[in-house]
Amino acid sequence: MSEYLPGILWLFVLLIGNAFFVGAEFAVISAKRSQIEPLAERGSRAAKTTLWAMEHATLMLATSQLGITVCSLLILNVSEPAIHHLLEIPLGLTALSAELISVIAFAVALVLVTFLHVVFGEMIPKNLAFSVPDRASLLLAPPLVVVSKIFNPIIWSLNTIANGVLRLFKVEPKDEATSTYTLEEVAGIVEQSTREGTLNDTSGTLAGAFEFTEKRVSDVDVPIAEMVLLPAGARPIDVQKAVAEHGFSRYVVTDDHGEPTSYIHMKDVMDLMAPDAFTAPIPQKRLRSLVSVSRDAELEDAMAVLRDRGAHVAKALDSEGNVTGLLFLEDVLEVLVGEVNATAAAA
Repeated sequence: MSEYLPGILWLFVLLIGNAFFVGAEFAVISAKRSQIEPLAERGSRAAKTTLWAMEHATLMLATSQLGITVCSLLILNVSEPAIHHLLEIPLGLTALSAELISVIAFAVALVLVTFLHVVFGEMIPKNLAFSVPDRASLLLAPPLVVVSKIFNPIIWSLNTIANGVLRLFKVEPKDEATSTYTLEEVAGIVEQSTREGTLNDTSGTLAGAFEFTEKRVSDVDVPIAEMVLLPAGARPIDVQKAVAEHGFSRYVVTDDHGEPTSYIHMKDVMDLMAPDAFTAPIPQKRLRSLVSVSRDAELEDAMAVLRDRGAHVAKALDSEGNVTGLLFLEDVLEVLVGEVNATAAAA
C-alpha cells in the first residue's frame, strides 16, 4: 500500500495548487482598485503587487489558466491510478472477475477524483474569491505574480498567440481588469439605495451630479434678450444704477455694435468714487474678458474652461460662431449642487 501513498499525497498537493490558481484568477478580476489603492498608498507591498497584477490582467489570467491546466492533467494522470489500484485490493476479496474489478475501481476512482477536483479545486476557491475579492487578491495575487515571472517566456508566448487570434477577429485585448464602476452603474446604485432607504439624498446633490454629466451649455445658458447689458463706455455710476435697480453683482458690457465683449463686477468699480472717475468710462483694464464656449459643449467641459480661465461668465456660441446667450458659473453650479443665490445680470 505504501507504494500508492505518493499518488494520494500528490492528489492533495495538486488540489491545493489548482485551488490557488482558480482563486487567484477570480480574485484579480473581481477586486476593486478603490479598495486596494488606499492600502498601496499606505505602503503595503502586497497591495502594490496586487495593483500590478490588476493592471496586467491578461498575463495573470494566462498564468492561472496554465497552472489550472497543468494541475488538472496531473491530478488525473498521477492520482487516479493510485486510487484505482487501492480500490482493487478490497474488491479483490469479492467473487468478481478481475476485469470487472478493474472497471469498477476505475469508475469509482474517476468519479472520486472528479468530485474532489470540481468541488475543492474549482468551486470552493472560486466562491471564496467572489465572496471576499479584496482580501483574496491581497493574499493570492503576489504569489501569482511570482509564478508569472518564473514562467514568463512560456506565458508570454501563449498570451501573445491568444491575443493574436483575438485581433484576427477584430477584438482588441485588454491588459487591465475592469475594476471600476461606470457612471450608469453608480447612478443605478444611488437610485436603488435611495429607494430602499439606505441612502438619504434630500438635497439632491448626488442626483444633480449625474444630471450634470448629461447636460450641455444650451440647457443652461441665458438668451441675450433676457440679459441686462451695459453699453460700451459704461461708467461706474451706470453700474451703481444697475445694481440698485436689478440687484445683481455682475453685468455684461457690449461693444458699439451691441455684441457682448466683457463683464464687470460691482467690486471692480467700488474704489472709483471720486466725481471725475465716477462719471467717466470704466477703465479698460477693469473690464473682465468673456471666454467663449460652444452651445453644444458638455456642461462639465464648459465648467472646466471657466475654471481654467478664472472666469464667471462665458459667451455661448452657435455652430456659426454667433453669440446666442451667456453662461454664468452660478447657473452651472446650480445644476450640480442646487440653487445658488443669483448674482448674474439676467432680467
